[in-house]
Formats: sequence, structure tokens, C-alpha cells
Amino acid sequence: MEPLLVSTGVVALAEIGDKTQLLAFILAARFKKPLPIVLGILAATLVNHGLAGALGAWITSAVSPSVLRWVLGVSFLGMAVWTLIPDKIEDEEAHVAGRLGVFGATLVTFFLAEMGDKTQIATVAMAAHYATPLLVVAGTTLGMLIADVPAVFAGDKLAGKIPMTLVHRIAAAIFAALGLATLWGAGASLGV
Repeated sequence: MEPLLVSTGVVALAEIGDKTQLLAFILAARFKKPLPIVLGILAATLVNHGLAGALGAWITSAVSPSVLRWVLGVSFLGMAVWTLIPDKIEDEEAHVAGRLGVFGATLVTFFLAEMGDKTQIATVAMAAHYATPLLVVAGTTLGMLIADVPAVFAGDKLAGKIPMTLVHRIAAAIFAALGLATLWGAGASLGV
């Protein structure tokens, strides 16, 4: 249960103010059709994080536990730093939509926006750390929905009321704690 809960919490916090949350705001403002946007976010996240979870599971089987512990620990610490850097959305990610419909536009733009994004990399790292990729992918997907669905329904009204700096600091602290715990061997019982 820990992989699900940690993955959900970490990604929900890391996603606040992330470019995909900004993309959710933009798509909601442009299309004003929340259901296909939410379904597009869900589908894109399942595919993207599913691939990331599979990569994390493969890394667990391909890398020795001692090397994996150091790689994961440093990765989590890197995620802590990255979380403190505000995201900006690229204009072309918001303009893909015209020909694909609301669901298709959301699916494509979210999938592309998540490629190499901190939540995708966090999914790889947590799947490798916990060695339970299905629970991690379920958790990271739930975390994305927790952060992005309110963005779809509340739009810009919600954005100004969330203390982004505080949220980013909390997410960074969680990533740092995961990194330090991993480096200090907290995952030793899991073979990490």
C-alpha cells in the first residue's frame, strides 16, 4: 500500500504548477468541455506512466541493488531540485488541438508534455524503488488526476489561490527525503 500512497502524494504535489497542470487550465479555458479533457488526461497518463513503470521494473532487474540504490537516491535528490524550478508551457503543446477534437487534443498534448517531465521520471524512479510498478503507476496516475482535474473544473480561478512556492517546497522535501532514505539504505529490505 505504501507504493500507492507515496506515489499518489508525491506526484499530486509535484504536479501543482507543473506544465501539464497549466496545460489543463489552457485546454479547459479553450474547449470548456471538462469530461473529454479529464478522460484524455487519464488515458495519456496511463500510457505515459505505464511505460515509465515498465522502464522502472526493467531497471530493477538489470542493475545491481547497490548501484540501483545510488542511482535512485541521487535521482530523487535531483527531482527535489527540479521540483523547485517553475514550469512554463510551450505554445506548440497548447496548439495541437484543432483537428483532433477535445479528447484527442488532450491525449496527444498531455502525452507529449509528460515525456521527460519530472512526474514521468519520478514514476520510473519509484517503480524501480518499490519494485511494484502497477501500484506505482496507479498512484502516479491518481496523483496526476488529483492535481489536474481541479484545474480542468476550476480553471484560472484556482491558480491564483494556491501557494505554489509552498507546494513546490513540500514536494521537493518529500523527494529529498525519499532520496536520503534510499541512499541511507531504507530500501535494503526490498532489495534496493
